[in-house]
Amino acid sequence: MSFCHKSFSLTSYVSCNSCVFVYLQLVKAALALVLFGGRQKQTGKNSIPVRADPHILIVGDPGLGKSQMLQAVCNVAPRGIYVCGNSTSTTGLTVSLSRDAGTGDYALEAGALVLADQGLCCIDEFDKMGNQQQALLEAMEQQSVSLAKAGIVSSLPARTSVVAAANPVGGHYNRGKTVSENLKMGSALLSRFDVVFLLLDIPDESHDRQLSEHVMANRSGRGRTSSATVTRNNTELQTSILLEHSDMPLSERLQIPAGESIDPIPTCLLRKYISYARQYVRPKLSPEAAQILQEFYLSLRAQANPTDATPITTRQLESLIRLTEARVKLELRETATKSDAEDVVEIMKHSLANTYSDGLGNLDFERSQLGSGMSQRSAAKRLVNALHQHAQRTGQKQFDVQTLRSIADRVNVKVMDFEGLLSSLNEQGFLLKKGPKLYQLQTI
Repeated sequence: MSFCHKSFSLTSYVSCNSCVFVYLQLVKAALALVLFGGRQKQTGKNSIPVRADPHILIVGDPGLGKSQMLQAVCNVAPRGIYVCGNSTSTTGLTVSLSRDAGTGDYALEAGALVLADQGLCCIDEFDKMGNQQQALLEAMEQQSVSLAKAGIVSSLPARTSVVAAANPVGGHYNRGKTVSENLKMGSALLSRFDVVFLLLDIPDESHDRQLSEHVMANRSGRGRTSSATVTRNNTELQTSILLEHSDMPLSERLQIPAGESIDPIPTCLLRKYISYARQYVRPKLSPEAAQILQEFYLSLRAQANPTDATPITTRQLESLIRLTEARVKLELRETATKSDAEDVVEIMKHSLANTYSDGLGNLDFERSQLGSGMSQRSAAKRLVNALHQHAQRTGQKQFDVQTLRSIADRVNVKVMDFEGLLSSLNEQGFLLKKGPKLYQLQTI
């Protein structure tokens, strides 16, 4: 199997500069799979149905086209709802209870998740939702929305795929922090996303030149340029259906050679195609495809630290199965092959490598789901121990930021965001903030 590197190891993906421009194409490919979804199934006669709709979260710097991708997916989907997080309430997402002034009867008014049943719910500005994010917990996993109010207890179906886009806190993504810290999002909600993509605005002379030429050509009325990098626009979701299996990895098959013209499928026809595939195609995994997915899942579990809780659970295995079934639906086939599984594994590899990287070239499997990365937890522990030793020698328990930095340098504590480390220690109760630049050490 040949992706960027011929192994299941994720370490080689962290510093692979050649994959930077391919990454955006893989994000669009994953969005195309969300349009089709997996196959809903039940493990037993009276058991709860297993979720078939994948969820995707796109996190990145502003101005990288996250909102455009969400709008493109929403327009192509047979049933798509687009909402903006900064103007959405909890009842607007789930369900509200209203009372008729004339008759006095109660009525349920469906929110975005219920209206998007058996479709897509695209949520832009996901980071601006605040406490409203917790309303998604039930809908994203149980595929339903419950209401208990004014003596009315009801549950409405919300079998929808959530595609969310978010900007990091502060306007720029900090690789020294985890996804949870960048978004101020709880691990329970973050773990419900099948795939998390990071889009970073990395300056590159060649890519910046091609992008500027593309923008100038559109604004001057000359039409689109023929560059391979910029010809793939929102029509990527349409042309990806015509891709055929080959020995090349998915990242290479998604590229269009410079100067090659494309004939995108009309939106109305593509919408009918997706609707037909979602309703009539019921794919199953072949033994070869199941083996590929199982080996990749076991390799992830083997790379995790056995002494700590790892976020690599059976949810990731179910995510792989859902995306593989969607890959089969995309071509109206009934059986998933080895190539289908390899395409999904490649998408997942790029997602995991960016999500779990600590910014120093290391993989930390607790970075995505928990509050802080393993490297930062180790640094925090050494700093607290050094502060206790200093307090025992000098009797001093209050430190300014400059003193804390000098003590951290003495014990070789190096983190990318020292202020964030102090804020984390304050939240955990190891340090008490007494002033703008003053902290007090708390006794154990």
